Amino acid sequence: MKNSIKTLLAVFAVIVGLTAFSTAQQDEKPKNLKVLPKNISHEELDKIMKGFNMSLGVKCNHCHAPKANGERGLYFASDSNPKKDVARYMIKMTNQINKKHFKHEHEGVVKNISCNTCHNGKTEAFTVVKTK
Repeated sequence: MKNSIKTLLAVFAVIVGLTAFSTAQQDEKPKNLKVLPKNISHEELDKIMKGFNMSLGVKCNHCHAPKANGERGLYFASDSNPKKDVARYMIKMTNQINKKHFKHEHEGVVKNISCNTCHNGKTEAFTVVKTK
């Protein structure tokens, strides 16, 4: 009986600890946002980042730098990976193109371009070949 209570308490402690850790991470606001809205929700930010993952066929470490102190994981606020600035430039470019050329409704839908429009699952965007 005592062993089962100890086991139950240990399981409960682990669950409480994991819940507190995940809640603390979610409560922390993203840092160093220069293009995306500073008040973006974690859900929306995750959705955007997963879109980049799918559209370019990459993982988070493609743009985000590893933690500098040797810890496992990524330091998301860091600007040390130059690909992060490329991503910011591409976001701005896509937003400008959509604002200028794709702002009108067609059959009840406003169409937009996205990363996937040109990248289609690859890190390098397709290139347009001019013919004579």
